[in-house]
Amino acid sequence: MMLYQCTAFAIGGDLDLNRLATRLGIDRKYRWEEPMRLNPVTFTPSAPGDAVWVYLYYFGGMVFLNCSDDIIARCIEGLKQHLEQHLEQHLEQHLEQLKEQPQLRFREDYQLEINPAAEPSITNDSASMPEFKQELLEIICFVIAKSVALERIEEHVDAVFDEVGVMINGLGQGVLELPDKRLAKLASVILGFKYTSIAHIMVLDKPESTWDDAEADRFYLTISNLFELRPRYQEIKHKAETLLDVTDVFSNLSHARRSARLEWIIIILIAFEIIMALWQKFWGG
Repeated sequence: MMLYQCTAFAIGGDLDLNRLATRLGIDRKYRWEEPMRLNPVTFTPSAPGDAVWVYLYYFGGMVFLNCSDDIIARCIEGLKQHLEQHLEQHLEQHLEQLKEQPQLRFREDYQLEINPAAEPSITNDSASMPEFKQELLEIICFVIAKSVALERIEEHVDAVFDEVGVMINGLGQGVLELPDKRLAKLASVILGFKYTSIAHIMVLDKPESTWDDAEADRFYLTISNLFELRPRYQEIKHKAETLLDVTDVFSNLSHARRSARLEWIIIILIAFEIIMALWQKFWGG
């Protein structure tokens, strides 16, 4: 019997694997759907005989295979040092996330058991298979990496909901002090939720191995249903659309308030001109 322990973490934003590969001295190009598989100790491409390894996904997911907490901590510290040597601004968010190590807030654990005498089974926290297949292990890593990435977005969506709730309470008290810059930033964040969940995390996309392997396809559908990837994505999408509707209302109210102020300014200026004209006519001489 063999056991594969998978531990997934999520860091903020996307991870440029090709830039990281250049920094690590890896001479190859990674496609957008292809993870980087490394030895977590040497940071070299993982060899077939390695007992431990780590998958890095461009959408900010990290999955460790059979790694102790000490190896995970040392690997993340090593990645932080490599990332620190990059000067690109878009990598700063990863450094902020990695400073929280060795335990990241978004974590998922899953176990794959290979037992020839056992019947195939898949549960919320483990799977049992009679024989080892690399593509099934990669599917597990892919799914739990998506799951922790979605968890990160879900937390951010809830935080924005709380912020909007405060704004709505203020509106109920007749307070509407929302600069256009804040509204634009809020709309950008909300649109980012939708874009990231579709384009970066690939919630609606299946691994390449599932197209030619019926067993892999069934396995992926089963485990993705267990982690509720599609319903969670739909929930994020629904919340994002609701938030956009709310920001649209605030934007319309803000524009209406400015229009009303402009109209009053025009009325005051016209009244001032009339008063000045009357003054000139009757008392100006």
